[in-house]
Amino acid sequence: MEKLAQMNLQTLEQQLTTGTTVLFFTADWCPDCRFIKPAMPEIEQEFSQYRFILVDRDENIDLCAELGIMGIPSFVVYRDGTEIDRFVDKNRKTKEQVERFLRKIG
Repeated sequence: MEKLAQMNLQTLEQQLTTGTTVLFFTADWCPDCRFIKPAMPEIEQEFSQYRFILVDRDENIDLCAELGIMGIPSFVVYRDGTEIDRFVDKNRKTKEQVERFLRKIG
């Protein structure tokens, strides 16, 4: 999975102008993030039509604030430069929940 460099929302949106991208917000210290991380390679493989980018919350705290990401792990999906959906809250997420969310965005 590609890791996002530190940037602001405007710069990020300029990089997401084509295709569908799933932003995975996480942090090393987060136990719920560590719970879902092992499943991410399988999720990426199952949804290979999407580009997945890991966003370290601590390295991109301003970006998270701009996007309203208050809880992690969280997922935000962009299609052709526009946010189309999000799975954002402070709760632990299972592989099945993430897959259900990604199927819903079609």
